[in-house]
Amino acid sequence: MSEQTAPNLIFYHGLIVLGSLLTLSILIHMLYKRRTPSSIMAWLLSIILIPYISIFLYLIIGSRKRENRYKKKNIVLKNIVPNETILNHTDRVLRNYGIADAMQNSEFKLFFNAVDTYNEFLNSINNAKKSIYISTYIFNYDATTKKIIKALAQKAKEGVDVKILIDSLGSIFLYLFSSKLKELQNAGAEVQFFMPIFQMPFRNYINLRNHRKIFIFDNEKVLSGGINLSNEYLGVKEDKDRWEDIMFALKGDSVEQFFEIFASDWFYASSEQLSFKRNVQQTSNAEEIFLQVVPSGPDMSKDILYEVLLSCIYSAKEKIYIITPYFIPNSALIQALIIAKHKGVDVRLITPKEANHTIVNLVRSSYMRELEEAGVKIYLYNGSMLHAKAILFDEKSVVLGSANFDNRSLFLNYEVATFIYSEKIIKEVYEWARELIANSSTGTKDVSDIKRVFENLARVLAPQL
Repeated sequence: MSEQTAPNLIFYHGLIVLGSLLTLSILIHMLYKRRTPSSIMAWLLSIILIPYISIFLYLIIGSRKRENRYKKKNIVLKNIVPNETILNHTDRVLRNYGIADAMQNSEFKLFFNAVDTYNEFLNSINNAKKSIYISTYIFNYDATTKKIIKALAQKAKEGVDVKILIDSLGSIFLYLFSSKLKELQNAGAEVQFFMPIFQMPFRNYINLRNHRKIFIFDNEKVLSGGINLSNEYLGVKEDKDRWEDIMFALKGDSVEQFFEIFASDWFYASSEQLSFKRNVQQTSNAEEIFLQVVPSGPDMSKDILYEVLLSCIYSAKEKIYIITPYFIPNSALIQALIIAKHKGVDVRLITPKEANHTIVNLVRSSYMRELEEAGVKIYLYNGSMLHAKAILFDEKSVVLGSANFDNRSLFLNYEVATFIYSEKIIKEVYEWARELIANSSTGTKDVSDIKRVFENLARVLAPQL
């Protein structure tokens, strides 16, 4: 053996030993965290195929619930006005998980049109007198948001308290070129980026993003749903290429719960503690719009949203309509939907014909085919990208918010969902769902056996997407 060969052998041997120890450590960590078998298999397969890259990725994005000193404090929403009446099964289950009682609200309005959404958003800014609090995943710098920035800057100059929380990864361009926000900041508005990618290395888990959309005006009104701040979602004029989405506006006691979620996120990003100031009497007997606000993510002790959705699927008796842009569920959700169909429940999935991510199109196909084989109706929307998120259970509840029907939303991201128990609102969403169905093709298209194999193999990636 030459003098040069020996050091090389020692180096490669050390590399193999190090890789083996790291792989063993990761396996022990996953077992300690009680990861699902599919998640463990996905990571192990990745480590086998691309070992050192996968080990590095696991160290960055492999953790979900955080337990160190940099962890964001868990959110606990209090009962603003206790309600002893339990409305239905979902209300009961959510209470048992520690979610606040269903609260009555005086106003609730749905927006399905991007121009109507834009007008409502801009009017809410222009009419604000005391405060504007914004939390968004995507804040692009384009023709639409330039008008929004100008309006926000004007309100800040007038003395309105303007605070804007932006996810640094979701809005990577604005994060990297934050000079675009100088107009806002010079006017007195405060801007914070959630988990800055290049800062706070020990606090930053790049895989755990703030996907919540919360817009609060004067502590009296909330806008929420799936809308981000970008020309893709809203604008002054109709645009056939603009994404289909849904937003709602509400006034009432639930505003304070949205505020508490925003305040928790804002404190984590800025260390500034906010307190809710009630300006007017929020509750009115004009309408009985009961709803529950459900935060989800690393700042919750349990996967409440996922478990409650599972419970709702099993308890449904007539209908389950799922509207989602990204359909990548786990095996438990798939099995629950198949069982619901076999019980005689009308189960329907409405999703884009082509999602905006190629990998999503590949991975979701296997799940859709499995549901279709069980008799579930699959509708592929033919219009522009369908980004809306809504789940209807019988005539009893509808779930709106930021969460998609996928592993990322249900297990990784910071999300917020709203469970609504109003016959009027539920009927409106059903009517909108039927409009989507009318503009959809039915069923998945036939593909070759080889592609089916690749689709099924792609399911291994599902826990990471």
